[in-house]
Amino acid sequence: MKKIIKENLIIFIPLIILIIISLFNMHNAKYISFVYENALLKQSIWFLLGFLIIFIMQKLNIKKIFKYSKYFYLFTLFLLVLVLIIGNDTNGAKCWLNLFGFTFQPSELAKITLTLYLIEITSNTKIKTLKDEFLIILKLLIITLIPSILVFLEPDTGAIINYLIILLIVIFSLNLNKWWYIIGFTTLGVFILFFFLAYFFAQDLLIKAIGTSFFYRMDRLINFAHGNSYQLENALITIGSSSFFGVGFNKILLYIPEAPTDFFFAFSIGNYGIFSAILILLCFITFNFILIFKTHKLKSKKYQVFAYSYISILLFHEIYNIGMNLGLLPIMGIPLPFLSYGGTSTLINFLFLGIILNSWQNKKKEC
Repeated sequence: MKKIIKENLIIFIPLIILIIISLFNMHNAKYISFVYENALLKQSIWFLLGFLIIFIMQKLNIKKIFKYSKYFYLFTLFLLVLVLIIGNDTNGAKCWLNLFGFTFQPSELAKITLTLYLIEITSNTKIKTLKDEFLIILKLLIITLIPSILVFLEPDTGAIINYLIILLIVIFSLNLNKWWYIIGFTTLGVFILFFFLAYFFAQDLLIKAIGTSFFYRMDRLINFAHGNSYQLENALITIGSSSFFGVGFNKILLYIPEAPTDFFFAFSIGNYGIFSAILILLCFITFNFILIFKTHKLKSKKYQVFAYSYISILLFHEIYNIGMNLGLLPIMGIPLPFLSYGGTSTLINFLFLGIILNSWQNKKKEC
């Protein structure tokens, strides 16, 4: 592990700083709720497991990871079905599986298994004609649609957006005829238009089509600007009233229900001030820049697309979560990578990073 960190020190420096910031905030999380009493211990364990994942990934044959991606994808679909049957119901959503005392979110695992499988399919498909292009687009759409529908039923809006981002990155990597992209974005635009027409003029019909639970989630997203939630109001007050270095250890500035998870950014500012926000932003900028720079130098297109898919997800989470904390975007369950409290999202981020680091060591060009 020491060798891996030494060889990739430039990417580990901002990552380790983010981890330290996360742990400092988990120390104060116990003052939010008894639910987070052991947050520091659990988050520490997840980070240690994350580094173990990176170590294991460097020992594996990355080609085999892609080769068996179909089976990883099918296993994920099984888990997504299972969570709908026996998953824990939290706030009207079934997103979590409780297996042998451990809670697990299959929709997070689907991000990486879907990415692997889509890329493996495209790398093994020869595209010569418009018919070939149509068939590969259709295949990719169906493969993405299946987990999206299952997650839609939970429902988990944030995960579906992640799958769409992955799909778009993979499709754009194919360099297809420009008309496919025009048709695709036009279709998406028409779908969004019809959705909003139904929302404003035929809500009963829309509720029958997408279900009451999902409708009210979308309703909250659309109308977020008309009224702030209790936790958003407290998040904005926390940010506005915080000093440069915050209140420090063993205190919280203001109660925010989901502070260590969705509202980590505001929580950190309250605890450790504007200084922590600046440090978080600098770490993310550095981390993202290094990922993009080193990915651009990869010889394998397959590994490039995988890395760019993760970078796109990473950027979406960073921008959306911080925007949400600042009241600029609607509230969704979008965690802040390597910072927010949560085992599944943390380990999946490390799994993505482990495969990317493995690809950096692979100097052999693939067709």
